[in-house]
Amino acid sequence: MRVAVIQQSNSADLEANQQKSEQLIRQAASQGAELVMLQELHRGLYFCQSENTDVFDQAETIPGPSTERFGKLAKELSIVLVTSLFEKRAAGLYHNTAVVLEKDGTIAGQYRKMHIPDDPGFYEKFYFTPGDAERLDGESGFTPIDTSVGRLGLLICWDQWYPEAARLMALAGADVLLYPTAIGWDRTDTDDEKQRQLDAWITIQRSHGVANGVPVIVANRTGFEPSPIDDSGIDFWGNCFVCGPQGEILGQTGVEGDQVLVVEIDKARTESVRRIWPYLRDRRIDAYDDIKKRFRY
Repeated sequence: MRVAVIQQSNSADLEANQQKSEQLIRQAASQGAELVMLQELHRGLYFCQSENTDVFDQAETIPGPSTERFGKLAKELSIVLVTSLFEKRAAGLYHNTAVVLEKDGTIAGQYRKMHIPDDPGFYEKFYFTPGDAERLDGESGFTPIDTSVGRLGLLICWDQWYPEAARLMALAGADVLLYPTAIGWDRTDTDDEKQRQLDAWITIQRSHGVANGVPVIVANRTGFEPSPIDDSGIDFWGNCFVCGPQGEILGQTGVEGDQVLVVEIDKARTESVRRIWPYLRDRRIDAYDDIKKRFRY
């Protein structure tokens, strides 16, 4: 299967951002991509650098304007498209939600971000309610989405640091793990610290591929976005990548510039890799009860 990841810099002009996304999606489709993924909150700037109630005006319903717009594009190009939206579920109830659009333009499913950070420059708890541990349909919040190109284990950004999330998606039959992301550097960090952070980010996600024997697809934004409240900001570090079920890098972008990464993945390799590295077989599920505790002492 040929997959594509979009790396994009954004501005405060929501319409211009969406037009750019559409151009990059078309470029990916022209290169044969069947599955295309955009970065986290791709419609605009990463607004979580500050806490501002006016930003809630950017949220939209699902279905809504963006699913309608990008659904039409998915149908036109006959691709499965992964979008990432600021969802208004109800008055005062908002989520960071990824939506998968099928080749016929319909909504195949959605995933509401489960792990919500609250750190300097990443004040997401102000804006987003975590996804439900148990959805209204009775399924876990960590449930893959069935599509014409496979069963997608879709997670979002901060989720990528949690092996539990990746494992639960794999145990539910995910063919591939996907992480739309918005992450970058503080400009005051040293070059050594920046490299450590980037290496850790890539390593943890490759490890999810290794531990679960599945490919991993990662999208991130690029460019500097200044803070609206002080002289700081975030240098988004790009480096979108795709790795195989042994963590092998199949393709990767650089730090800067709008880019389309198109990579061929072989979902059938999961079977052969799991035969030689049978981690799921050897799990001691009878000995893991304590994993549900906050801390063990």
